[in-house]
Parts: sequence; structure tokens; C-alpha cells
Amino acid sequence: MNKFFTAAVLVGAMGLSACTNPDRFGGAGGADGTAGGGGLTGPSTVDTTGLGGAGDPTSPQFFQQSVGDRVLFAVDQSTLTPEAQTILRGQATWLMTNSDYLAVIEGHADEQGTREYNVALGARRANAVREFLVSQGVPSTRIRTISYGKERPTATCADESCYSQNRRAVTVISIGTLG
Repeated sequence: MNKFFTAAVLVGAMGLSACTNPDRFGGAGGADGTAGGGGLTGPSTVDTTGLGGAGDPTSPQFFQQSVGDRVLFAVDQSTLTPEAQTILRGQATWLMTNSDYLAVIEGHADEQGTREYNVALGARRANAVREFLVSQGVPSTRIRTISYGKERPTATCADESCYSQNRRAVTVISIGTLG
């Protein structure tokens, strides 16, 4: 049991460290290696350590903590809730004000169902967010989507409290160039 716990912590730490790499998408887009609907050349290698923290309204930290970087979905749904639409309006306003940033919308699902079903569901969720942001005026060339299905859970347990956290779309922003 102790080895299993250690392995789980190691895998979790590796997963979290992967999430902090702004260039983790390179030039490829979707889960199958194709462009995920944005036409981006990928994030640049601009050093963002000099940017302000959560108090700076132009910083990625502000976007994540104050605007909100994720929206949640109901079981087997890709329809945006009124709460999700409110968060996405804030994201759209922030992205329009901070035009140097690109967005990658990550679609996720809970662990129930097959891998194939959950990758498709994650893609529908990411596309729903992308379409909403574009409808709010964000240029489609600044947004790319990718689906992870059930492969990157936020919470791991076998009950609804975890499942509900994993049914999400996350907007990851980075400094980049348009292609």
C-alpha cells in the first residue's frame, strides 16, 4: 500500500509539473497531433517571470485566480451553464484587453466511460468554450483546443465529489505569436 501511495504521489507531481510548462503544446494541437482549431504557431519562449502577480490585472495569475480559468459541466454534457457563461464572459473581456496572450482550451471528463468516449466528450466541452469566447469577440486565431478526456483528473476518488471536479474545461493562457 505504501508503494502505491508513493507511486501515486510521484505521478501526481509529474502531472502538475507538466501543467506548468507553457510550451507543452509545441506546434501540435489536438490529442491526435493535429491542429486543434486555432491555427496558432504555439506559445513563444517569452520569459514571464517578470510579470506581476495576482494583483496585476494583466498577469496570468490574475486571470487564473480572479477571472477564473475553468468551467464545470454536468454528467455527459457539453452545454455551458449560466455560471460557466459568466466566467467565460470574464475570460473574453480579459483576453480582449490582453491581446498578447493566446488561449488553449483543455477539455476534460471524469473517469466514467471509455477512453474514446471521454476524449470525444472533452473535445465537445473545449469546443463549446471556444465557440462561446469567439461569440464574445475573441479572435478564433488566438484560441486552440485540446482534449485530455479522463487522462488528467484534478481529483482522484470513486465518487461524485471527485467526478464533478473532473468534468471541466480549463483555459490555459500564454504569451505567444499568431501564425
